[in-house]
Amino acid sequence: MLLGFVFLAQSAMAHESSPSMAILGAVENVKIVEEDVVLEARMDTGATSSSLNALNKERFEKDGEDWIRFEIIDPDDEDARITLERPIERIVRIRRHSGESQERPVVRMEFCIGDRLLTADTSLIDRTALTYQTLIGRSHMAGHILVDSGEEHLRAPDCPADDQ
Repeated sequence: MLLGFVFLAQSAMAHESSPSMAILGAVENVKIVEEDVVLEARMDTGATSSSLNALNKERFEKDGEDWIRFEIIDPDDEDARITLERPIERIVRIRRHSGESQERPVVRMEFCIGDRLLTADTSLIDRTALTYQTLIGRSHMAGHILVDSGEEHLRAPDCPADDQ
């Protein structure tokens, strides 16, 4: 049992002293790098993948690849929309609690989160009824971010200009 406490203490010290991990709150502002749009996001360690509120989704072909055009709500004017386009990485089928299945397109999204420029697969769904347009899951945060669930807005998006 004593050995278990030693390992636990060493693990905690490793996380505290790790310069590679940023500590962020449960809710943070994140920037969609390509469009330079800042959105409020839920940092959700319980979700494997990230998701983004996507409205008016339209699939199309560009240079022989499947792409998707979609809109997000402008954070500065909830009646306005911002159009984004991304190549489709894959389509996932999610089975809902009701038993119905839902297809969701997945795209690669680059977000500036704190001082981290992080890219990961992000599913496009209608999150209009939810509090946050963006949910950042473990796939985006793994190895880079620790979440303090009792805090919010600890770091504004501030990625070095050379990385963008």
